[in-house]
Amino acid sequence: MSFRESPRPSEDDEAFYVQCRAAYLAVFRSSLTNITSKQQLCRVLQQAGRNPSHATLNKYWTARTSKLNFDDFCEILKCEKKTEETELMRAFKKMDVNGDGYITHSELEKALTTRGEKMTTEEVSAIFSLADINKDGKLEYAEFCRLLASTAEQCQVAALERLEADAKLKRQNFGSQSYSPPKSSVSSASSSSAAAAAAATQRAESDTALKKDSRSSSRPPSARSRRSSLSNSVTMTSSNAKAGKIPEPPDLQEWHHSYMKGCFFLEDDGSIGSLQYQLHVPQTTSVYLTIQPLSLSRTSEGSSPWMTVDTALFVMSAGETREDSTLVCFTESKDKEKYVWKGELNAGTYHLLPFTSGCRLKKRSKKSLSNKSVELVYRTDSGELDLTRELREVLSDIFEVIDLDGNGLLSLEEYNFFELRTTGEKCDKDAWAICKENFDMRKNQLTQQGFKELNLMEATEKDGDPADLWVTMEAMGYNRSLELVEACPFQIDVYCEDTPPSIQPLRLDSGPRLLNQALQKSITARTGAKAVRGHDNVFIYTYRGEHRISSLITNKTNQKVTVHVNNEQSRNCCSSRGMSVFAVEVPARTKMVCQHVLPISEKQDWTYNCVETILPSM
Repeated sequence: MSFRESPRPSEDDEAFYVQCRAAYLAVFRSSLTNITSKQQLCRVLQQAGRNPSHATLNKYWTARTSKLNFDDFCEILKCEKKTEETELMRAFKKMDVNGDGYITHSELEKALTTRGEKMTTEEVSAIFSLADINKDGKLEYAEFCRLLASTAEQCQVAALERLEADAKLKRQNFGSQSYSPPKSSVSSASSSSAAAAAAATQRAESDTALKKDSRSSSRPPSARSRRSSLSNSVTMTSSNAKAGKIPEPPDLQEWHHSYMKGCFFLEDDGSIGSLQYQLHVPQTTSVYLTIQPLSLSRTSEGSSPWMTVDTALFVMSAGETREDSTLVCFTESKDKEKYVWKGELNAGTYHLLPFTSGCRLKKRSKKSLSNKSVELVYRTDSGELDLTRELREVLSDIFEVIDLDGNGLLSLEEYNFFELRTTGEKCDKDAWAICKENFDMRKNQLTQQGFKELNLMEATEKDGDPADLWVTMEAMGYNRSLELVEACPFQIDVYCEDTPPSIQPLRLDSGPRLLNQALQKSITARTGAKAVRGHDNVFIYTYRGEHRISSLITNKTNQKVTVHVNNEQSRNCCSSRGMSVFAVEVPARTKMVCQHVLPISEKQDWTYNCVETILPSM
């Protein structure tokens, strides 16, 4: 992932996100509200001046989609540009058989019911009745195209004006919906523009009233919210990180060593998951613990994008229940790509919980990705199917990642971690025995050659159809260009001075909750709480590490609170939220991690300046 050199968004970026917020808040009460249906997605896209077709909606709302958030909406708008008047004219001219500038009802019906996204006769008639301005049975499509384009523009302008007119909406990104477009589904670009026209007309009246009512709210937001906000400012210098470096023990090569590999995966909802591990230390000893991104052999000579991803390792005592587990330590120092902890561990069993902040491992914009798909299989001169060189190289990398103990072989347990990731199902011992008969194995473990043979068999069974192979590639974090963009492989190393440690991969049902518990404890244990002014039972914890700043909100009240977070005055910073301004809803009697912040450039000083404001309940 690439990062902008300047931490401040450009004016174009600012204008774009203002338009996104305006459109979103024209449909929903809050920027925290999720889009929960294809119809809602259509409505909010219309408010942004788009005319989504069925194909467009289906591209973003698939059978697996249950919700989209505001960030997802912003990414969609980056990909879906407004329909230009010239494009509409070009489409209509193809229907104009005699080239006279008009389209008859029968010509329009024939085009829209037989091509592309086929419409019903009733839908075509509804469009024609709206578009036949002169009521002469003919559609003057030049005027209609102008109307379509201007309607979309008016709808977007109306949403922006409403946001500007309502000072509370503009400041908080929250507000009440004053108009809801028709709930019927939209079948075409034409019908969506007709709905948008109605929206623009009705909003024009309400916006005028809103402007009149908002004159008293012209003071700066900071002045209005000062009594219920908390400002945190921390300046970090690049020399701080170098000064906090933990030296490697001089005789480290003589210590007992064990290591384990793993991978962070970006999930569909934007969360990050990974395996967790169990560490056993037979006796009390000095320990040197590191975690770092893994440089794969195929890309060792080049710069891998995931090598800049921050990592951390939390060590918790392995109690009988989650409540019994306590945070023992976590990696705070950094040595190049390694994140390090050095200290003493008592004899016992511990959970090792890998973590990355999400600042540098995020969902990529679809616009930034290549639409070109790499070939995965081909037919040889003899007509047999085989894997392409590109796929074989990627499968070598995947094998290296899932070979957790690094012995060059896949055990059934290691292979099942891969299967659960890609198919959601395990391979049982009987199936593993069949694998042994058909694919290259050694010591009842799958070799790299056998792993490739297994993937070739999947392609052969589908007669060369690469669909299943693409499911595997995407589940492992690869895009259609076979670039690893949504995963970060890592390696954990444990050195013990007096006793040999052992590490085992562990799949915990309570894994995310256990990691969240460790993360919260690491923040509250390292810093004091500050009450938000005017709210004695809402506290902000701001952890300042050598390389990361993390904040946590504690709500001790008996009702939900919404905290508006503003990072606009920060410099050389990137947030795990991906936005400089956002809101967080914290349930009653709950703690919640608010955000993590890293420097964009570690070679330069960086300033974290955050204002947290309690929003009034709606």
